[in-house]
Amino acid sequence: MATKRLFIIEGIDGSGKTTQVSLLRQRLLDAGKDVVQIKLPNYGSPACAPVEQYLSGAYGSDADSVNAYAASAFFAVDRFAYFKTGWGEDYEKGKVILSDRYVSSNLLHQCAKLSAEQRIGYMEWLYDFEFNKMGIPRPDAVFYLDVPPKVTGGLMTGRYEGDESKKDIHERNTEYLRRCYEMGLYCCENLGFHRIACLDDQGNMLPKEVISDAIFRKIEHLLES
Repeated sequence: MATKRLFIIEGIDGSGKTTQVSLLRQRLLDAGKDVVQIKLPNYGSPACAPVEQYLSGAYGSDADSVNAYAASAFFAVDRFAYFKTGWGEDYEKGKVILSDRYVSSNLLHQCAKLSAEQRIGYMEWLYDFEFNKMGIPRPDAVFYLDVPPKVTGGLMTGRYEGDESKKDIHERNTEYLRRCYEMGLYCCENLGFHRIACLDDQGNMLPKEVISDAIFRKIEHLLES
């Protein structure tokens, strides 16, 4: 039976997830691994339509306009559909799957809408809904890029060339992103996410290759175990 591997790069908007997945893919290919890179949400697919409507503000102009459970269902359906029609076959064959976002994104972005007392029940529901009821695979590891909103805000502004109208309802809400960032740190402390330090002692972004080295060493160890 093929050994199935699924690794997730997680972080708030603008933290460099896509860059790190691409770097890791190349390093694993160079190491002789059979690798598939995916990105979630799977924009443009029919199953992703509710996600795109939600993020565009069709259901409310603020992230908190849609409750955590409803928003989670949008993203969960997109993940299920992409697994069944996209990368699932490669996963079953034993290829290493690298994903930019996954179920962990619901933890960051939807728990940010909930009180501390509500979060435990939500987390239990989410894991049961996606992993047990929907049946998508659990990841081998989640790597959280620790980049605070004060840094990602500037990176996103550069991405959109200063056009704030291009930001979705998550990206334009700095207070919401702060809560998402704090949830990521919570997940590292309590749910086993691997925290990847991305800033130097002066608060500047480390070179992308340095960040990649830190993640690659952890993945290399997991692949050998």
